[in-house]
Amino acid sequence: MGSRYVLTDSQVREAHRAGRNAIPLPPDAVVTPLARDTARQLGIEITTRLGDSSRTTRQSRPTETVAIGSDHGGFELKQLLVPFVVDLGFRIRDVGTDSEKSCDYPDFAYAVARTVASGEADAGIMIDGAGIGSAITCNKVPGIRAACAYNEFTAWNSRAHNNANVLTLGSRTLGIEVCKSIVAKFLSTGFEGGRHTRRVDKIADVEKTFLKTS
Repeated sequence: MGSRYVLTDSQVREAHRAGRNAIPLPPDAVVTPLARDTARQLGIEITTRLGDSSRTTRQSRPTETVAIGSDHGGFELKQLLVPFVVDLGFRIRDVGTDSEKSCDYPDFAYAVARTVASGEADAGIMIDGAGIGSAITCNKVPGIRAACAYNEFTAWNSRAHNNANVLTLGSRTLGIEVCKSIVAKFLSTGFEGGRHTRRVDKIADVEKTFLKTS
């Protein structure tokens, strides 16, 4: 997941309050569907600069694949997030569940984590009632760094500082628009490296210590 600029609804509204009628973006920027709708309603043009010229932005399509899963409590939210993630330009690998019939979240959290750990997906999203149990489960899989984020800052921090590769969400704690903003931030933020690399390496060292004794 590379680091790409994300234009959100709140940023469009800030531009409108500042009296701007256009928002220039980098060519690879991500525009959330809500931001696009708000810009249209407020008469703000979203443009991207190509050399010395500008044109109306078109979403770039990265090659990354996102594994997504849920238990029965997160199924409805998963169904809403799948088209949103596709609209951001990512491929989806849906590992279930496929209905609101009662099931066990560890089964699907493990499926998401395994898909990411194997390299079949570049990132994962898992949804249950609170997001906590799934994060615990995912973090049992070697190579997985799962974060239960509850706002844009925690989503950004988990990627930029912790190099998280799985995001967990709580369907009973967050609304759909908040979840969309969290997902967009998580998928568009890159790992900063630097001093954080040393710390993430130490996390891996802890993991390796227990793998040796198992």
